[in-house]
Amino acid sequence: LPEALLADCHRRVSGETYPSVYGRMEWNSLAPTITTQCFGYGNGRFGHPEQDRAITLREAAMLQTFPKSYKFIPKSEKVVFHILGRLIGNAVPVKLAKSIGCEFIKHVKAHSL
Repeated sequence: LPEALLADCHRRVSGETYPSVYGRMEWNSLAPTITTQCFGYGNGRFGHPEQDRAITLREAAMLQTFPKSYKFIPKSEKVVFHILGRLIGNAVPVKLAKSIGCEFIKHVKAHSL
């Protein structure tokens, strides 16, 4: 973010800034750790790689390797961003959990536990 556009609340008395806010993701780089506030542009490096916006909660869920069709809440319930953000941000990525589970099962079988 250009210095002129940096909000005063993101400057320290020492003159240093908070470099991890208002960051934009890059298509060819690793995504940042998805947090519970990932849907807010000023809450980390959650800027869409091309569009002037933060990533959506669905995009965050897909980065956490949830299937695109995964339903976090019933259709009958109203979407509450901070609750949905908490579900996604606190989740272990699905593919990581599956890999850990598979290795755990192999270990148990190999050691007759």
